[in-house]
Formats: sequence, structure tokens, C-alpha cells
Amino acid sequence: MQTEQVTQAILSSPAFRDILDKHVADSLAAFVELQEKRAGQVSLIERIIRVEEAQRSHEALTRLLLEQINLRFEEMRKYMDSRFDQVEKRIEQIDKRFEQIEKRFEQVDKRFEQVDSRFEALTRRMDRFMIWTLGLVASSTALIITVLK
Repeated sequence: MQTEQVTQAILSSPAFRDILDKHVADSLAAFVELQEKRAGQVSLIERIIRVEEAQRSHEALTRLLLEQINLRFEEMRKYMDSRFDQVEKRIEQIDKRFEQIEKRFEQVDKRFEQVDSRFEALTRRMDRFMIWTLGLVASSTALIITVLK
């Protein structure tokens, strides 16, 4: 019992209570500070995890976007190739048409040459006819004048 009384006396003494209050307050303050540090560290770790997850998500989206861009470029290249093929075919058709027109012009040139040679032949015949006609008229006139005299 004596130990109980001594314990009761010690526990009820104001000095012990002051020491106990100070020690408990210090321990509680250290505990709260430690828990706040841990909470800050956990919060920081959670933020790092969220940043890493966001980065992975961003990388996945970037890859997907690049794949879509590559597909779009490939589609555009195929479309442009088909358009260029169509334009090339049209140019070939135009070239064929120009060749046909050129052949027609050559035919027209030949016809003009033929017409020109015909006109030259006709001009020579007309010149001969005029000479013969003039000669006949002159000789007929001289003959008529001779007969009339």
C-alpha cells in the first residue's frame, strides 16, 4: 500500500503534472510535426504519381496523334498521287489532240501547196491564152486592114 500511496502522491503532485504536461505536449508536438511531414511527403508522392500518370497519358495521346497524322499524310499522298496520275493522263490526251491538230495543219498545208501549184499552172495557162489571143487579135486586125485596103 505504501507504494500505492507514494504513487498517488507523485501522480497528484503539481510538479509531476507540470513535467508530464510539458513532456506530453512536446511529444504530441513532435508527433504532429512528424505526421505533417509524412502527410506532406505522401502528398508529394501522390502528386509525383499523378504527374507520372499524366505524362504517360500524354505520351500515349502523343503517339496516337502522331499515328493519326502519319495516316493522314499517307492518305494525302495517295490522293495527290491519284490526282497527279489523272492530270498526267489529261496532259497525254491533250498531247494526242495537239498531234492530231498538227497532222491536220500539215494536211491543210499540203492542200494549200496543191492549190498554189494549181493557181500557178492556171496563171501560166492564162498567160499563154492571153499571148495567143493578143497574137490572133493583132494578126486578125492586120489581115482585116490588109483586106480592106
